[in-house]
Amino acid sequence: MDPREPPVEGPPAEAFASVFNVAETRRDGDRLVYVGEPLVGPDVLERQVWPLFREHGYEVRLTTVSRSRTDPITGLEIENSRHALVAEPRTVGLDGVPWLNVVTFLLTVLTTLFAGTVWYYEPVTGPLDLLAGWPFALAVMGVLGVHELGHYALSRYHDVEASLPYFIPVPTFIGTLGAVIRMKGRIPDRKALFDIGVAGPLAGLIATVVVTVIGLHLPPIDVPQAVLDDPNAINIEFGFPPLLLLLSWLTGQPLSYGDPTLAVNPVVFGGWIGMFVTFLNLIPVGQLDGGHLVRAMAGRRQETLAALVPLGLFGLSAYLYFVQGMDLRDSVLIWTFWGLISLGLARAGPATPIYEEPLDRKRMAVGALTFLLGALCFTPVPFELLGV
Repeated sequence: MDPREPPVEGPPAEAFASVFNVAETRRDGDRLVYVGEPLVGPDVLERQVWPLFREHGYEVRLTTVSRSRTDPITGLEIENSRHALVAEPRTVGLDGVPWLNVVTFLLTVLTTLFAGTVWYYEPVTGPLDLLAGWPFALAVMGVLGVHELGHYALSRYHDVEASLPYFIPVPTFIGTLGAVIRMKGRIPDRKALFDIGVAGPLAGLIATVVVTVIGLHLPPIDVPQAVLDDPNAINIEFGFPPLLLLLSWLTGQPLSYGDPTLAVNPVVFGGWIGMFVTFLNLIPVGQLDGGHLVRAMAGRRQETLAALVPLGLFGLSAYLYFVQGMDLRDSVLIWTFWGLISLGLARAGPATPIYEEPLDRKRMAVGALTFLLGALCFTPVPFELLGV
């Protein structure tokens, strides 16, 4: 039997013989492995074989495989490394119950309910007391969920394999560190990369504006006198991004009341979280949404811009520390942390589409508008913890 004979599910070796010389094929679990040597560069090879394997229901990558053999003379084990096209089955839809997604969602509901209950100054003596925080939890989960489902919907539209959102529960004053989806399939072109990347921020911003406007029209909450009199109470002072100030002006609703016994409804804070998350996601580096957009809009030149992002964030931290003073220590830590994160993201690099055709003018305009909206969500001093 010819060792180059492919499994019946995969494309025949002759279909891509001009770019990859197949020596043998085999099945490794669900994967198909074509061992051989590439006859062209990796980028050209990928563009040639990717659509062939995709038609058969597989995602393919060029990699190296090792196989040991026993030397007939010395009896020693010898490791040989060879190139191989490794194809894994594609599953764009759901395959069974996504238990991890369900569990992380439920845990994040609990942590955001707890955070909301604290923001409403309600005591927590039992599980049912957490229901007092449902408006805040609904606002935060709604904004984050709509953002991630925007990515998911466009991934399905472009037939790119992606997971459902994974929410990240953390028992902080926000209740979560956000949500992510995992892109498991290759992205066919820059158009698909742009559409998937831009869908999240735009969908999330629409939800953010709706949540904020609703929150601005909700009545303020009463701050208990015991909290005002407590010398150990922690006061969190938030910076208002331009978009929040604009919505307050357009609706004629205040963001503060000039009365320490009254506080803006926590649902507004849910909108603030949506704006902060939108700005962070639009940082143009790595596989953040902003990195996807710039990679789609500028092509491989994105790497030059990504290299400047950490410098900008570290520069902002230095400005707040040396010019504005130690009173802004929390914001200094925030931007230093994101400077370090961006270093890692820049090193890991952006998502790379198979085909490199440039975007049309309409998408370029939408991309520029998205970054403008992201700038309206920026505040150099997101929050400061006072009294600690």
